[in-house]
Parts: sequence; C-alpha cells; structure tokens
Amino acid sequence: MIFQESETVELKEIVVDDIKKEIIAFANGEGGRLYIGVRDDGTVTGLESVDNVSLQISNMVRDAIKPDLTMFLHYKTIEIEEKQVLEIEIQRGTERPYYIAKKGLRPEGVYVRQGYSSVPANDTAIRRMIKETDGDRFEEMRSLEQNLTFVEASREFARRNVEFGLQQMKTLKLLNNDGIYTNLGLLLSEQCKHTIKVAVFQGTDQSVFKDRREFSGSFFKQLNEVYEYIDIHNQTQSTFNKLLRVDTRDYPEDALREALLNLMVHRDYGFQASALISIYEDRIEFVSVGGLVSGIDLEDIMMGISVCRNQNLANVFYRLQLIEAYGTGIRKILNAYHDVKQKPEIQHTQNAFKIILPNRNQNLERKEEYEVLSKTEQQIIELMKQNGKLSRKEIETKLELSTSTVLRLLKKLTEKNLVVQNREGRKVNYHLIEN
Repeated sequence: MIFQESETVELKEIVVDDIKKEIIAFANGEGGRLYIGVRDDGTVTGLESVDNVSLQISNMVRDAIKPDLTMFLHYKTIEIEEKQVLEIEIQRGTERPYYIAKKGLRPEGVYVRQGYSSVPANDTAIRRMIKETDGDRFEEMRSLEQNLTFVEASREFARRNVEFGLQQMKTLKLLNNDGIYTNLGLLLSEQCKHTIKVAVFQGTDQSVFKDRREFSGSFFKQLNEVYEYIDIHNQTQSTFNKLLRVDTRDYPEDALREALLNLMVHRDYGFQASALISIYEDRIEFVSVGGLVSGIDLEDIMMGISVCRNQNLANVFYRLQLIEAYGTGIRKILNAYHDVKQKPEIQHTQNAFKIILPNRNQNLERKEEYEVLSKTEQQIIELMKQNGKLSRKEIETKLELSTSTVLRLLKKLTEKNLVVQNREGRKVNYHLIEN
C-alpha cells in the first residue's frame, strides 16, 4: 500500500495537537482518511499500541471538538511491513461547522480542507455552513460569538419575576441541544451586533438635524433606553374645557410602545443594517429592516393576522409580558388614535416596514388655526379639502371673488403655513399642507 497526502488523505507519524484541525477540516468538508504511524513522505513507521492511540484520539475528539463528532469517526488497524498503522475514516458531519471548543465558532476555531492542508475558514464560509445545517431562520442558527453575557437579560427577567437559568435558556432556545448559543442568545446578550438609530429633525423633513443617537447592547437595554429617549420627545400640550385642564401628549404611549416592540420583534436580523426611528415635528416614523413575511400582505396585517418572523424572540417577549398576544400590536396602535382624525400609516417595500405615528397636538394646533380664520379663508380651506389642488382662477370662479382678493387671501394662508404654492411649468396651483 502506497501512502500519499491529498485533499482527502492526511499522514501523521505520531499523535500531535494539530490532528484536531485535520479531523475538523475533513468533517466540515467531504470527509477523508487520517493515517497515524506514517511519515509525510509515505514511510511507514508504525505504532507500538494502536489501541492506546485510538483511545487518545477518541478522548481528544470528545473533549476538544464541538459539536459531538465521535459518531462520524471510524477506527481501523491495518498492518503493513509487519508494522501497525491506525486508519481513521472521518465522514462529513451533519452539524457543521465543527470547531475547536476553546476557540469557538470563529476562523481560528473552524477549519476546512484546502489542497493538502487544513486552513482556518473565513466568516463567509462559516455562515454558509451554519445556514446549510440550521436552515434559514436566523434566530435558530448557531451564533458565531459564543462568549456571551446576560447581565441585562437577567435583570429584566428578575424584574418581572421570571426565572432565567440554564434550563430556561434551553427552553426559550437561547441554547440549542448541544449547549451552543443560538443567534437568539446573541440578540439578548451584551454582545448583540444589531443597533437602533434614532434621529430628531427640525420641522417636517430631514434638512436639519437636532439630535441623533445609536443604541446598542442587549435587546433589553436597547428597548428600555430607546423608549426613554422617545418619551423625552413626547411633549404634553394642555388645553381647557371650561375650568377643566386637559393634558394631551403628542403621541399615545400605547402606540409608541407597540410600534417600538413591532420594530424589534418583526425585524429581519439577517440584514446588518440598523433599525431607524425618525422624530419630526408632526410625526414619528419607525422603519424596520425586512418587509412582510412571505405569503402575508398588508390587508392581512390590518385584520390582525400575524406570521412572526422571529417566533422564538416573540415567545421571550410574551413570557415577559411585553406583548400580550401575537397579532394585536397594529390594532392597539390604531385604537390609540380612535378619537384622532389623522390615523397612523403603514408602508412597506420588499425589504422594509414603516409605521408612521402622527403628532396629535400638531393636528390640534392646526384645528385651532382654522377656527380663527376669516369666513372667506375658511371657505378656501374647505374648497381645498374637497378638491385638492386649485388654481387662483378656480378659487375666483367658485367663490365669486376678485383676483386681488384671492391673491391677498392666499398670501395670508401661505404665511400662516396652511397653504403651499406649487408650480408645474407655467401652471400655478395651491393646496393644503398635509399633516
């Protein structure tokens, strides 16, 4: 028998620590054979005790390689030139990627076969193996980072009188059956890579920034800090009904809470982009990465039908009573605006989902502005509500007013920021500023 190293054959004269790398590389690839008792040049040196070497390697594989690979190794003693050689057949594993336990699911711990050598796998190759093995559900895949801490999670569970130990972590699927952290565990840990960006703008567009923040860390830390930050910008306006003072916050607290939870629970974490919250004078926009789950459309969402992208994450939030039941968030948001004329909006594309909450007090201020207008100005406003864009000539005709009167009234309404002028070529139209 002639021995020669190849992509599927590795030769070792004695047992060395690097044997772990060769075994991992074969198991992560198409399998291979490892011969111990043979030099690199093919010279057979033999072993004094094949049984002892077999036991040594078996213990090494069991203790130092994760996940368990022992069932994919088969040992055989072959005799050549009256010398004993140990043949180890390594099959392709079913729970790839395999890695050195102390190094974790990182390039320095995961090896693949490249030519006649075993080399560290790059992040892309590791993610591809995880996806092939675990499927497409991000939260159930094995986390590339295994050195995780759960300070914030422990605090949140304790605050809600819910146990949070090893057994609970397995039940909630932060840990898989092999004791390996999943991506759900990563999301709830301090090592979470995903962030939420919040920006505050002056006015109703993005021309001028007033403030911007990026929130990172454990999901629970982000949840609490983002809500507190939004709450600071949720101003209160007071009005009087006879002698009774009525305080109205810009945004219903229930709507803010549900919009933020929706942003976090239904986001597609396969994308690295941050979730976005934009605060304007007249609205707040919540934009989560990832469109609607396949097979669900916006009408289904509005009817309360929910197919959760991150079922395990939603279950954690349910256990902590952060959400009451699946599919009720959007209805709660709409119910919070039942007494407001302008309702929340929902927009979506293939890769994004947006909830827009209108500022209730902006609408209240605009209503008061309408009430102090002259009778003729109110007539112009009503015309625009009914017809949308109108030219000066159309207003003159409908209200039987002179050109100079209409121009004067339109100028006043424009200065009050109620009406805007729009030019389309030579044609000039006027319409209400949307709120």
